[in-house]
Amino acid sequence: MDNRLTSGWPQATDPHDAGEREFISFADIWAFLKQYARIIAGSVAMAVFCAWFYLATTDPVYTAMTQILIEPKIPQLLQQQQTEVNLTLDTAQVESHIAVMRSEKIASIVIKELGLQDDAAFRAPPPTILGRFAKLGRLAANRIGLDGEWLFGGSSDQAGTSAQLTDFERERLTMWAFSDNLDVRRVGVSYAIAIAFQSPDPDIAAKVANATADVFVREQLETKAAAAREGGSWLEDRLNQLRAQMNEATQIAQEFRAKHDYDVVPRPDGSDGSAGASAPTLEELEVTADTYRKMYESFLQAYTNSVSQQSYPVADARVITEATRPLVPSAPRRKLTLAFGALAGLIFGVGAAFLRHMLDRTVRSAKQLREEFGLECLGELPVLSGRGASGTLDAVALTPSSAYANSLRHVKTAIGLADSARSLHCIGIVSALPSDGKSTFASNLAMLYSMCGTRTLVIDADIFHSVLSRYLLPQHATAAPGAVGSGPIEQHIMLTKNATFDMLPSHVVDARGLLGPRNMRILMPELQAYDFVVVDLPPLTSGTDRLATAALFDGVIVVAEWGRTPVDLFGELVRSLHASKASIIGVLLTNARSGSTATYGRGFDNAR
Repeated sequence: MDNRLTSGWPQATDPHDAGEREFISFADIWAFLKQYARIIAGSVAMAVFCAWFYLATTDPVYTAMTQILIEPKIPQLLQQQQTEVNLTLDTAQVESHIAVMRSEKIASIVIKELGLQDDAAFRAPPPTILGRFAKLGRLAANRIGLDGEWLFGGSSDQAGTSAQLTDFERERLTMWAFSDNLDVRRVGVSYAIAIAFQSPDPDIAAKVANATADVFVREQLETKAAAAREGGSWLEDRLNQLRAQMNEATQIAQEFRAKHDYDVVPRPDGSDGSAGASAPTLEELEVTADTYRKMYESFLQAYTNSVSQQSYPVADARVITEATRPLVPSAPRRKLTLAFGALAGLIFGVGAAFLRHMLDRTVRSAKQLREEFGLECLGELPVLSGRGASGTLDAVALTPSSAYANSLRHVKTAIGLADSARSLHCIGIVSALPSDGKSTFASNLAMLYSMCGTRTLVIDADIFHSVLSRYLLPQHATAAPGAVGSGPIEQHIMLTKNATFDMLPSHVVDARGLLGPRNMRILMPELQAYDFVVVDLPPLTSGTDRLATAALFDGVIVVAEWGRTPVDLFGELVRSLHASKASIIGVLLTNARSGSTATYGRGFDNAR
């Protein structure tokens, strides 16, 4: 049977009736999204709310940035040469400068210069969850005109906590806060280094960034000056030694030349040249004096350069961009945070929906009925609006133009197509659970047939629930009227309150034992006066032996609630009907929320 002819709207779960398919089509994806739209939308809403909560309870952070350029130092000897010299710094040297900028030495100098150790807000830890809720409460209280600081606490608590800290703890907390908010990194592959600092106060952010750069440059100058001073002291001591040695060597050479003899003269090292030692000549003495003189002149030149560098030190780094007060906060980024929250919620929602879909073992689609049970779906009935049990049993008459009534007409057409192949005079309505909506379907189907001029009888064989007899018959008819065990069955058939079709009450069925195949077989010839007979059978949960009479009917319609009837229980019902050799016309899905039925809501608990 063509499933497209038996539904009140295009089937979203199987729009093209393509049979067995191994691939996922766009229609399947669209049906999946419609089916779990509430889960996905709820996840997105929750994630967006969490993002908004984060934005509302997070203080804005401002980032100020300054840049330093590291220049390679050219040695003095190379500066005097006329040839072009190209010096480069390797990565290790640049990283060494970055490590110095991140060191606690630089941080301690900046902290002391700016007095950050006395700023409690500077070293405040990140807010906790309770702190965020308290801040949100303060904002809400201030908006409605209340004192939020008094209701939820304010900065006084933080100040009291800071006063209890020791000097060492205050220093370490300030150092950790400084290191966490300082970011030093190389700009690409250049020799430029960017120094960025984050702070809730934009002025502090700019001051700390500039102070860090200035302290680094000043530390470089002081290091070079200290090295020059140490080198100058050493050179000065060495010059005094060379001056004494040069004067002594010159004096010995002059004395040797004045005597004009070649006697043994004292040597510069203090030996007398005796014991067979050879006496130096005049040429040797002059060479020695000249050597000391050249050494002295060389060290004197080095000492002069050292004193010059000590007086005018040149740093290897210079500031090329100073930090200015930032105008807009760098974090949190509101649009990006909200977009990320929505995306995360969408991913989580789709994942949760997919997991639920994989773990869902309920009847949901016509394709599932064909693949797992070999049964055709007669149609899908949408959810009825909450008008009470009595209002839903005659929904076709009350709202003849509703989606439920239109869908039921398509089901009637599908039953008529089945009737063309085989005569359907008496059909049974059965379900796995009492809440699957079989009684509502049986009542409205009988009413639809009677409205078309067909003489219709409904047998309320569900003796354990008796929904039809309780709501469609008068109050006095629900009690057993004397003896019902004998006499013709016509005298126990009653007209419903809406006067649309006849009904055999459940207490008569129970008293006559019509759930037994033998008694039902005897009753069937007495019902030939009716054009169409609908039997509301007990559900599977009432016992499989109650379904033995299903084989006596011309056909059986199995009712399942969309998304609630378990597949295992439905399969047991189908196997029980096959075991009793009942002829199954098809399956009807009630309370369907796929396709266009998703707009009708869930406002009705069809517990009958």
